[in-house]
Amino acid sequence: MPIATVNPATGRTERVFEELTEAELEQRIAAAAEAARLLRRTSFADRARWLRAAADLLDAERDEIAATMTREMGKTLASARAEAAKCATACRFYAEHGGRFLADEPADAAAVGAGRALARYEPLGVVLAVMPWNFPLWQAVRFAAPALLAGNAGLLKHASNVPQSALYLGGLFARAGFPEAAFQALLIGAARVDAVVADPRVAAVTLTGSEGAGRAIGASAGRHLKKAVLELGGSDPFLVLPSADLARAAEVATVARTQNNGQSCIAAKRFIVHDAVYDEFAAHFVASMSALVVGDPMLPETQVGPLATRQGRDEVEELVADAVAKGAKVLCGGERPGEGEEGGGWYYPPTVLADVTPEMKVFHEELFGPVAVLFRVASADEALEVANATRFGLGSAVWTRDEREAELCTAALEAGAVFVNGMTTSYPELPFGGIKASGFGRELSEHGIREFCNVKTVWAAA
Repeated sequence: MPIATVNPATGRTERVFEELTEAELEQRIAAAAEAARLLRRTSFADRARWLRAAADLLDAERDEIAATMTREMGKTLASARAEAAKCATACRFYAEHGGRFLADEPADAAAVGAGRALARYEPLGVVLAVMPWNFPLWQAVRFAAPALLAGNAGLLKHASNVPQSALYLGGLFARAGFPEAAFQALLIGAARVDAVVADPRVAAVTLTGSEGAGRAIGASAGRHLKKAVLELGGSDPFLVLPSADLARAAEVATVARTQNNGQSCIAAKRFIVHDAVYDEFAAHFVASMSALVVGDPMLPETQVGPLATRQGRDEVEELVADAVAKGAKVLCGGERPGEGEEGGGWYYPPTVLADVTPEMKVFHEELFGPVAVLFRVASADEALEVANATRFGLGSAVWTRDEREAELCTAALEAGAVFVNGMTTSYPELPFGGIKASGFGRELSEHGIREFCNVKTVWAAA
């Protein structure tokens, strides 16, 4: 794939970038290693000050970088602005709390025959981040803010269709005061990532992306004995039980399925509804999905823009066609605009499918677009069985006003997160990540900042 900005709203290539040469790549890795050495000797106070300055830059440049994200991957301009604001929030969160998260943890010195004993968190060094296009700033910043605060340096291999977002991030932290090479963008293709993972100056790797990419990076990290954090795909269940506020559940379900034009790992994708309320919820949900405004993502009235790539749009179309051919019912949507409509971009309408069976690909595959799949179940136990019948385990949601039922589902759902009467999202204050084929390790909160630290035992004699 060429490294280029291709506007999904028009299908036109706007800018093309050259890959780094081998000499340029070597220079950047060497500079990152030196920056990591320098960062280790800086204080938490200095790093916190620089993170706050990065947050200030994000706020000041929000409109400009939001427009860049929209041009590169098609998210609505409103959601792009919100993404930039969220990145600033994360920087300030770690500036305020990071030092406490990494403070020395005293142990019972007497119990181990010492005068002093503790656990200390120290940076690993250079961390390679392989990031996706769907949240061009947030996915990278939620790694970069804690990693830099901990004293690590970062190398960002971003998706090839968001090079301008990558270059913005590559300069952001240096402009905020961090050492010049503390966080750099690498404009390289996927085929060259393994060599960067293998480089002895790179201590660890983190990836957010597809299951296939995670397997490849995980295998490479294991081969070279490098720490890895993987946040992969999701097929998140959204359970609706009889006591739920159905109108509110349908309203939130619509946002949860179509956020970021339906291209989010933690978007609700499978809507598992109790038979007692299925028809009423489906009516609310279909009406809400049908009412969404699809169009130019730069326009304020647009709620759903184009998919980021032609391939992504075609894959969604193929999954829906397969389901329909095997008996699924289309309750709304289901057909993309004809060629030349919506400016010629890669649009797909909000769609709801019912009567989906295990023979259909959508039963098993992650749908990365604004397509919802409805399931009818006879009990809470059956809802949980359907919810857990996937190789993924990222996020989940359950809607009920029965506290006992809520607790049952919270305990039984096989996922990295459970949201009760809300939609799955990420907060700097809470750990983020999945289980099963959705990956391993955690981002955000104190758990995320400690992932790329050496937890060093210190024992001193009395």
